[in-house]
Amino acid sequence: MNVAFVSNVVYPFVKGGAEKRIHEIGKRLVANGHSVTIYGRHFWEGPEVITNNGIILRAVAPSTELYTGERRSITEALEFSTRLIPTLRHHIDDHDLVVASLFPYFPVLASKFTTLGTNTPLITTWHEVWLDYWEDYLEHLALFGKGVEYITAKTPHCSIAVSSVTADRLTEIGPSRDEIEIVPNGIDVDQIKSTQPVNDGFDILYAGRLIQDKNVDLLLEAFDQVAETAPNITLGIIGDGPERDSLKRQAQNLDHADRVTMLGFLKEYDDVIAHMRAADIFASPSTREGFGITFAEAMAADCTVIAAEHPESAASEVIDDAGFLASPTVDDITHVLERALSGDRPNTEPTTRAQRYDWNTVAEQAEQCYQQAINGDWK
Repeated sequence: MNVAFVSNVVYPFVKGGAEKRIHEIGKRLVANGHSVTIYGRHFWEGPEVITNNGIILRAVAPSTELYTGERRSITEALEFSTRLIPTLRHHIDDHDLVVASLFPYFPVLASKFTTLGTNTPLITTWHEVWLDYWEDYLEHLALFGKGVEYITAKTPHCSIAVSSVTADRLTEIGPSRDEIEIVPNGIDVDQIKSTQPVNDGFDILYAGRLIQDKNVDLLLEAFDQVAETAPNITLGIIGDGPERDSLKRQAQNLDHADRVTMLGFLKEYDDVIAHMRAADIFASPSTREGFGITFAEAMAADCTVIAAEHPESAASEVIDDAGFLASPTVDDITHVLERALSGDRPNTEPTTRAQRYDWNTVAEQAEQCYQQAINGDWK
């Protein structure tokens, strides 16, 4: 098969979850004898068309800033989508399939436009479905965000969701549940297992964005309570975000502030994994996770994972019985932390559960879905 991926950001020149997924699946498709092209922005040095890991990278727009403050730039997305149309349309007959990266939606709509009048199917991978979260993200422009998400969901295409939670949310505005395939996000299990742990690790670790939905404030309070009877335990917080300053103040005012370290954002992925490999417990009481890749990474690193049980989080689906769930309250997080610190292990070994998220397994599932779409056998 000849696959076209559409993504304004391209890994490894921009390092994020969605573009890494395309890269990992793409290079495995190439290894299986398929042809893969990524249509993106020109974030790399050299000519507009290059080959990286066997994948053809074709620039349709110059590199630019992706964010305006804390939010993705709408202007950037519109400009990229406008530039995408003539280039992809010119090459559309070369491809058996177009796979468009979802956020920020406009490239999906542009990709659909280029496939009109052809037999080339369009697939979109849904990492999250925001619905009412647009009110927090865009405030007075929330109706605009909801409208674009709704139009994208209603646009005819083959839908892949990274979790059942995301698929269920998608059905509220788009296709029926039996029309959606589930292909989870992936990790490199061997890379994680072979990473050397840091020498000065923490007993309990958090890694992720410092935003309200992650509930790091609850974790800090729970840790402070647990530290009353566990005098040697330590907590490390990896990440950055709009809640950073308030969380730093909170950490400094804890009774056991000397045992909490805010490490900030770690640029190198291996550095984050090295801390996971050194930790006994990975705790993230987030209540909004379309998938939750850090849970899979922590399981591969053989951490006891503690996550929040919440209808808008896929954590329970990702970890199943290979970790522990807590309600997003200080008391329950405290209780589960104490349980894990006492040596209680989950029913399924975390490393065993993590294997289902290895990129080789995920790429195989994706390849089957792509072939389904090409054959016209989508549900």
